[in-house]
Amino acid sequence: MVCVEGGGRLSNVSLRNQPALSNEPPLFAALWIRGQGAQVLEAPLPAHKFDESYSKKALPGLPRFDGASFEAKFPFCRIELEDAGLPLAASITAWSPFEPGRSDDSSLPVATLEYRFVNRSGVPVEAVFSFNGTNFLGATRMFREGDAILDGVRRIPRGFVFESGPADDPDPQGGAFAAWTDDAATLVDASWFRGSEWAQDALAVAWKNVADGFCLAREAPETGPSSPGASLSVPFRLAPGEEKTVSLRFAWYFPRSRLRTPLWKIEKGRFVVPDYSSCGPNDYYAPWYAGRFASVDEVVGYWDANYDRLRIASKRFSDCLFASTIPEEALDAVAANLSVLKSPTVLRQIDGKLWAWEGSWTDTGSCDGSCTHVWNYNQAIAHLFPDLERSLRETEFGPSQDAAGHQFFRSRLPIRPADKASDHDNEPAAADGQLGGIMKVYRDWRICGDDVWLRDLWPAVRRSLDYCIEHWDPRHTGCLEEPQHNTYDIEFWGPNGFCSSFYLGALKAAVAIGEFLHDDVEPYRALLGRGQRRMSEELFDGEYYVHRVSTEGLRQTPLAVEGLARPISEEDRALCAREGPKYQYGIGCLSDGVLGAWHADLYGIDDVLPEDEVASHLAAVYRHNFKRSLKHHVAIIGGTTSSAIGSEGGLLTCTWPKGGQPTLAFPYGGAVWTGIEYQAASHMILHGMVAEGLDIVRTARGRQEGIRRNPFDEVEAGHWYGRALSSYALLQALGGARYDAVDRTLYLRPALEGDYSCFLATASGYGQAGVRDGMPFLVVWSGDIDCRRIDYLPAA
Repeated sequence: MVCVEGGGRLSNVSLRNQPALSNEPPLFAALWIRGQGAQVLEAPLPAHKFDESYSKKALPGLPRFDGASFEAKFPFCRIELEDAGLPLAASITAWSPFEPGRSDDSSLPVATLEYRFVNRSGVPVEAVFSFNGTNFLGATRMFREGDAILDGVRRIPRGFVFESGPADDPDPQGGAFAAWTDDAATLVDASWFRGSEWAQDALAVAWKNVADGFCLAREAPETGPSSPGASLSVPFRLAPGEEKTVSLRFAWYFPRSRLRTPLWKIEKGRFVVPDYSSCGPNDYYAPWYAGRFASVDEVVGYWDANYDRLRIASKRFSDCLFASTIPEEALDAVAANLSVLKSPTVLRQIDGKLWAWEGSWTDTGSCDGSCTHVWNYNQAIAHLFPDLERSLRETEFGPSQDAAGHQFFRSRLPIRPADKASDHDNEPAAADGQLGGIMKVYRDWRICGDDVWLRDLWPAVRRSLDYCIEHWDPRHTGCLEEPQHNTYDIEFWGPNGFCSSFYLGALKAAVAIGEFLHDDVEPYRALLGRGQRRMSEELFDGEYYVHRVSTEGLRQTPLAVEGLARPISEEDRALCAREGPKYQYGIGCLSDGVLGAWHADLYGIDDVLPEDEVASHLAAVYRHNFKRSLKHHVAIIGGTTSSAIGSEGGLLTCTWPKGGQPTLAFPYGGAVWTGIEYQAASHMILHGMVAEGLDIVRTARGRQEGIRRNPFDEVEAGHWYGRALSSYALLQALGGARYDAVDRTLYLRPALEGDYSCFLATASGYGQAGVRDGMPFLVVWSGDIDCRRIDYLPAA
């Protein structure tokens, strides 16, 4: 990942297969104009970058433009630099390849910034564009004459490459970063001044060359220290009214890593770091592009050869997405969070399979393993890149599931079977994640229409569901009772709307799949009926679904289960004796309380729970959990991962409007998580509560205003957190479009009244669906969508 900030600066340069969010190397573009000198092609730095920790990287002492305006239309952004005293207007268009259905194109390790200059004066202007940077990949090394340079700089046509070790070097961090332009007049200086690093001699001399308008062409030094950096320059002359665009292109190549998970295990109640000392180079993660390209030079060549094609495709997608006429705040939430897919949170290993952290910490991933109970909320990848989403199912029901059906909810990296003997007892299955996976098998099949894929996966899906029944509902009551590990990092004891709604959804999905494959699923059908009755009779309190905390008659007891809830002291045991297991929600109103029904509504798994009860629950969530201000709200652990604090508004994960809050409720009960906000909001919209849902979305996006929070990075337990991709469901909730590739039907159930248009992506193409002049329509922008019928039901 390389980020471009609102003022045009590059930051968060994370190239070595892991986050490096504090990596802001001295890389800058500059514009020299004859008679007026030079300045960096950026807006003024924000105040926090005048701090000493940034000063040597951000170079605050260099002249810059007066200001900038920023517009984002993913995967593009446009920055208009502002300086009335200059004869040239300057703007930047930054982008990287992204088009639905084109997984390989969208996985390329490349990016570009297109600098456009327009002569707005009445006289000709002579100018020089330059891009300059220190070799940030490794420290400069001294060598005797004739020695090879391991960390160095070399010229390529119209640009330069920074390197850290040759391709065959055993250093797993070795790799390369290339920068070049599309302009044949480009001159490259790969031999910066070599002097005191403390005094930044190299940068001082480099800036003097920029300020004097020098365009140097020099090879990298062959002896002595390697060059500390490099510059490229493009001289040009513009007559009045003329314009010029320079395409500055980047590519990187880091084919190896020291990344292998799990990063830690729990043994005898203690965290331990696994011993990987016997692992060889192939036992660690390697990125997808390392299997496609042999060097950074091959990536450079591919980027040049396919640049126009990839730009046209990416712009086509962007134009199609932003042609949607759904409410602005919803489209903003969808588009902004697609940045997660371009972040270090998401990895694609050398065989093409997807794997993801939950989010990204400063220098490592946040919580490993494509965690099923977090990525449960993601609705974007299944529609934009269905092949990658199916690879997650293949991992979950393949190497991450044992013969008994127990699923390890954190898949290993490189993707491989877990060490069953040592891991099984210390890694419980996650009820919401495992059952949600069964529902997503149904969804992914209806999206791709591949019956063979479904048939091949079905035996493992049955084993998974049978395990869930035996493990959490051994009495076959239709609701989960035994302790259920879940996304709140604890176990819920006894039946509850949250996990049991997943159970009913998985049973309903399994019945539908089994019937299609002519398999006997009558036991699942019977359980489904019992569970639906029990949910309504025992868990729906007339307003919302609750949690009946219970340990009576269960196989397990709180004292016997390993985990955070296990009592560790005399007062801890006394509390449990008085209130029951710690970290429950009881009669609280949980924003996730019918999460399984959200999945069912999105996937066309009808009638999992009574519509009126689900609607009542969602109305209660809005009424009780949505707060205009959190000024007087208290959150302990939940506050450390919360997306809102202080006077900001947001949707709390849980409240207790009827009292009964446990002394130690589940730890994140006081948090605001954007992924849950978008989930609840889209579910409300699906059930006719459009104003309420948009109110939540508007509040959530209002917090990401670009000053305290990055609009393109919604933080939970880490940056670019995967749960926020629940926002993609807003497209279906508002536009109502769900294409079924099995029966080749477009189901259109809009929440919007009147004419509208909304983006739709399928496994074979994408376009716009909606209503025009009162009639439903589908327009394909790319690919092909074999739609035989539109099943349209207007908004009520």
